[in-house]
Amino acid sequence: MSVLYLHFESPEREGRAQKLGKSGAHVVTLEPRWPGFFEQAKKMKPYAIAIDFSYAPSHALETADYLSKARETKDVAIYVLRVPEDRLEAVKKRLPNAAFVTEPELGERLAAAEKEAVRKALEKKEAAAAARKIAREKKRAEQPGYVPRAAAKAPAKPAKAPKAAAPKKPARKAASPKKKPAPPKKRPAKKKQPKKKS
Repeated sequence: MSVLYLHFESPEREGRAQKLGKSGAHVVTLEPRWPGFFEQAKKMKPYAIAIDFSYAPSHALETADYLSKARETKDVAIYVLRVPEDRLEAVKKRLPNAAFVTEPELGERLAAAEKEAVRKALEKKEAAAAARKIAREKKRAEQPGYVPRAAAKAPAKPAKAPKAAAPKKPARKAASPKKKPAPPKKRPAKKKQPKKKS
């Protein structure tokens, strides 16, 4: 899972991106310049987009507004950071669904989202494994001589107290599906040697 972090090139940008990366999320840092940020957002399908307003806040607002309305990214969580006081009302008005967070708060939210994404991926993987197991069992059931695995692995009933020393018969094994015999190997044709003329 990835997070798109939009921040103009500055001396602080790398340090801020590394702090977000410590949350466990894969952070991709880009400048909010058209069309690069949008093409990257469509390609990587992030679960969150963080936009830093510390440089060019009006440009960052336009970027966030576009991302919140675009068909490909309208369902993605948008976080805004470092909004200047004089722009706060305008940003709240144009981005009603965006979350205004500080860097530590964003790190905590990303860590929680990452744990949730890992949990969902694990559930999906387990469901796929269960579906494969059911399909294998169904395929085996179609073969002649099939014995269900549950019956084959059922524990034997405990024997009653043995009577006088009677010889025990060996237990029979459950029938296993028979494999088709391998086709006979072809023998190489013998080469006829020409008869020697005397």
